[in-house]
Amino acid sequence: MSRSLFGGVGLVILAIVVAVAYFSLFIVDPTQQVLVLRFGEVVRSITRPGIYVKVPLIDNAVYIEKRIRNLDSPPLEIIASDQKRLVVDAFGRYRIVNQLLFYQTVGSQTVADARLSVILNSAVRRVLGDASFIDLVRDRREQLMVRITEQVNREAQRLGIDMIDVKIRRADLPEANSQAIYHRMQTERQREAAEIRATGEQAARRIRAEADRDATVIVAEANKTSEEIRGDGDARRNQIFAEAYSRDPDFFAFYRSMLAYQAGLRAGDTRLLLSPDSDFFRYFGDPMGRSGGASGSSPSAPTVPRAPGD
Repeated sequence: MSRSLFGGVGLVILAIVVAVAYFSLFIVDPTQQVLVLRFGEVVRSITRPGIYVKVPLIDNAVYIEKRIRNLDSPPLEIIASDQKRLVVDAFGRYRIVNQLLFYQTVGSQTVADARLSVILNSAVRRVLGDASFIDLVRDRREQLMVRITEQVNREAQRLGIDMIDVKIRRADLPEANSQAIYHRMQTERQREAAEIRATGEQAARRIRAEADRDATVIVAEANKTSEEIRGDGDARRNQIFAEAYSRDPDFFAFYRSMLAYQAGLRAGDTRLLLSPDSDFFRYFGDPMGRSGGASGSSPSAPTVPRAPGD
């Protein structure tokens, strides 16, 4: 019975030792720092990792983040110095450097994020309200972010926080303004396209007019040349005929009569009624073409009937 008694007492003592060790020992992680509170008063600040001892049921260990934390801010609509509305999305990064001051001013990470978010939004509005749209999106964006960081950091130091930097993730015009600018740009491009098409059409008409004028000039020059050549040919032909007539008038008359027979007696619907002893048929009665040689009949005036349909 004594053994069981001592065994029970041993278990109780062991349980008490384990409980005391559990409530008196705590571990500090490398990513954390700890404040030891006794009845709400800070008695110790621990920043190095390891195993530490506290008075059980009296001391309380408050863990505070040691790593860099992100601070997100909702998009803000800001009016720049040139009266342009902007939607700015900014975020920051901070670290708790004075855990005692941090605990005394804000107490927890949630409250710290809320306080810093208000400070960040105010700094963004102040700095960007004095800048123009071009400064923000192109010329002085880096300098503006540095100014915002400095202003936020001055306020954050009072909370035991060091603001590492503030970045502007996005800075755009509001959706309505973006649509208006898009439509204006589209209208400008359409106007430029219409001007280009009109200029091209004008150039095309000018080229066509010049081509038509050149074609007219070329055709006129060609007609002029052809008429000159034809005139030279006719003159040469008449000269040849004149020389032939001067050499042998009888042969020339015979030749012209043969051509007249060929043109006047060709097949067709036109009929001519002529007297066989007319001057037109003089070579039919006399190979020399002398008048009155056709069958001795008296000459009479030829009768030329109208062709059918005249």
